[in-house]
Amino acid sequence: MRYLHTMVRVADVEASLDFYCNKLGLEEVRRIDNEKGRFTLIFLAAPKDKATSAASRAPELELTFNWDPEEYKGGRNFGHLAYKVDNIYETCQRLMDMGVTINRPPRDGNMAFVKSPDGISIELLQEGEALAPQEPWVSMQNTGSW
Repeated sequence: MRYLHTMVRVADVEASLDFYCNKLGLEEVRRIDNEKGRFTLIFLAAPKDKATSAASRAPELELTFNWDPEEYKGGRNFGHLAYKVDNIYETCQRLMDMGVTINRPPRDGNMAFVKSPDGISIELLQEGEALAPQEPWVSMQNTGSW
């Protein structure tokens, strides 16, 4: 398992970049605009944490800007912790066997979400390419929020 990033939702991209980059000193390392999902992801890293390859990157800060206005209350602006795992199906099965609810099953062989006892969302991502979709995951519905 490898820790990837922490995500926070932001209401104003420019104000957030001014704070995190100009004031705090982080640097933008990549940006993803998802028109279909109506969001922008901006990944930031501390100057000493930047690396030349994805495999050697230190954990990053992911700023998520949802294009449709939302008011974030009660810590909703904090999104999730993310970890890469060697086999997402085996990891999810092991967690289920230990009584953990899989809130968003890995139907795509790539991504799943669970929650900590305190309600913190944890994103699990398949290391490397997505695994071929398989049952029971393909047919499993979401449970609660993630």
